[in-house]
Amino acid sequence: MKKIQSIRGMNDLLPEDSPRWQYLESQVAQLLSQYSYREIRFPVLEPTELFKRSIGEVTDIVEKEMYTFDDRNGESVTLRPEGTAGCVRACEQNSLIHNQVQRLWYQGPMFRYERPQKGRLRQFHQIGVEVFGLDGPDIDAELITMTWRLWQQLGLSEVVTLQLNSLGTMASRGCYRDALVDYLSQRKDQLDEDSQRRLQTNPMRILDSKNPETQLLLNDAPDLSDFLDEASQLHFQQLCGLLDAVGVPYQINPRLVRGLDYYGKTVFEWVTDSLGAQGTVCAGGRYDGLVEQLGGKSTPAVGFAMGIERLVLLLDAAGVVPDSIARQVDVYLVAAGDVQAQALVLGETLRSECPGLRLQSHCGGGSFKSQMKKADKSNAVVALILGENEAANGEVSVKFLRAEQPQQTMAIADAVVLLNNQILENNGS
Repeated sequence: MKKIQSIRGMNDLLPEDSPRWQYLESQVAQLLSQYSYREIRFPVLEPTELFKRSIGEVTDIVEKEMYTFDDRNGESVTLRPEGTAGCVRACEQNSLIHNQVQRLWYQGPMFRYERPQKGRLRQFHQIGVEVFGLDGPDIDAELITMTWRLWQQLGLSEVVTLQLNSLGTMASRGCYRDALVDYLSQRKDQLDEDSQRRLQTNPMRILDSKNPETQLLLNDAPDLSDFLDEASQLHFQQLCGLLDAVGVPYQINPRLVRGLDYYGKTVFEWVTDSLGAQGTVCAGGRYDGLVEQLGGKSTPAVGFAMGIERLVLLLDAAGVVPDSIARQVDVYLVAAGDVQAQALVLGETLRSECPGLRLQSHCGGGSFKSQMKKADKSNAVVALILGENEAANGEVSVKFLRAEQPQQTMAIADAVVLLNNQILENNGS
């Protein structure tokens, strides 16, 4: 019988990979807690209309990439392609944002039907942060500074670069769009096929085209900054001043845009050249019109999202994952002889007395030699050996597997002290 395979572009997360994900997720959750952001969770399946109204019916996402189908009641539903629209829907439905300030975050899978490649999957995972009810540049600066602190904590600050731009208001952006379309329409035959299609549907996306010839053509195109309204210019100047004050380095990229219709004013991306073509690891900006677009009261909003798969790839490429994270077992408990009951008690004692210790107890019997082979293969730092003599005397033997230290037999209380001081301390617990 043919084995069933996973759907292409929807990958398994295997046990040897999950510690790096857990490390990244815990670092982010800890940081967001420091800034007093609260977690929100909402469904992966939403009414299709939510994304048509928020993302825009003529975007690539809605036209080609969404997983959309009719349920048994004949209602069109969609697996969420991004998190912002669902977060707005959840907040509106539960009366969280009218005349209130909310600082929220979420994580989980998103779904887009596109060609799978390194760092780009059909089921991918994001961590998103959204703030509602604040319209000043200070909250934009807080979000950007928060991501900068995260890169420092993760050891990635040397391999990422902040790019910054302002899209202005919808009105000023509309004027720019008309000028850009006029310029590009006169040179349509020089555009690549994808840009020719976007010229009629989403012309501003042409600005971030990866085609070198299109980028050369854009050198003489109208500049978005020349079309910004006065309020947007002031907002952007103040944001840059705040980032200067806190010491966050940035580059102004006048061609930085967003693929989604609801963004305006501040947009930013953290990019890297360590992952090839998939260089964006975090992107965000301001979307003051989205809540109203989805049926709520006018509410200022700003947020960002980061792709977990890409960030894990970047952690690996930069070689900054701590050894203690990659190692999944600290201590391997060997039971030599008829001591299964005592070994079970010892394991539970150590887990109680050494919080955070990753201890694997040997199960299934076997010779002392075979157990020691499994202890070594587990990549544990220490093997604890409980033989019949040790069990009778309330002791345990400690064998260091990764260091040139003599094997010692000691009282269990002393072993607790040793494990807390030498293993957990090195783990940062």
